[in-house]
Amino acid sequence: MRKLLVIIAIVASVLVSACVYRAPLAQGNMLDQEDIDQIEIGMTRGQVRFLLGTPMIDDSFHTNRWDYVYYLKIGRDKATLKRWISVYFAEDNVQELVKDQELRADL
Repeated sequence: MRKLLVIIAIVASVLVSACVYRAPLAQGNMLDQEDIDQIEIGMTRGQVRFLLGTPMIDDSFHTNRWDYVYYLKIGRDKATLKRWISVYFAEDNVQELVKDQELRADL
């Protein structure tokens, strides 16, 4: 009888553990396409920061590059929304904007 209770307890704990809720996980800067479309060559860092916010990655080794990364992961599914944009500066003005770069597929 004791073995049966142990087996029932193990099976019940396994079944209950599979029902754990996972909250949506959002990482990075949520970027609106309208704001991205307003970025133009020659804009200052302040103007870019006003439109897109503080960059997610501010690399001290590449001071002329800002990276904006965003992904949204709901539950156990892979990320449903992914976006990576890089802004390159020359003398504190936008030199190049690289849109829609690929993030890792396993996110």
